[in-house]
Amino acid sequence: MMPTRGDAWKLLNEYVKSESLLKHCFSVEVAMRAYARKFGEDEELWGLCGLLHDFDYEKHPVPDAAARTGHPFEGEKILREKGYPEEVMRIILGHAQYSGVPRDSNAAKCLFAVDELCGFVMAVAHMKPDRFALLTVQSVEKRLEEKRFAAKVSREDIEQGVAELGVPRAEHIQLVITAMAGIAEKLFPVV
Repeated sequence: MMPTRGDAWKLLNEYVKSESLLKHCFSVEVAMRAYARKFGEDEELWGLCGLLHDFDYEKHPVPDAAARTGHPFEGEKILREKGYPEEVMRIILGHAQYSGVPRDSNAAKCLFAVDELCGFVMAVAHMKPDRFALLTVQSVEKRLEEKRFAAKVSREDIEQGVAELGVPRAEHIQLVITAMAGIAEKLFPVV
């Protein structure tokens, strides 16, 4: 039986203490759900994969692909113990290039495609006083050209993700912006 979002939320909170990583996981979850709706796929399954894709990162940030340790290999072990379906583990493993797990499903391609882009869109939104209200595809694309802006975000992974997913780049960016804008209050809570 598929674990629920409540189960995934509990697991996420057990392992993730960083507010920024939690926000990233929320962002990837909503982008995955948006793509599941677009493609007529299982929104719950895709959402779980997005929510949990980095849950082991804080405790196991250094991967060793040969030994299959670190992120996301430790997460796979935990998910297996908790009875998550093989499909969830395969999709999550596929988002790490070094895992050796091919992205052979739409969900796996989508997770890879939205992961880095969600982080980048969040960085751009931080620069906007209105966060998402006036955030456009053009403003994201302009920042993508600035190599020093959010320098840790892999532009190559973003481009590879777009190519693998087979969605026009502008459409992909807009879908992610729109999905994240839908949870703006979680990402930028008013204090």
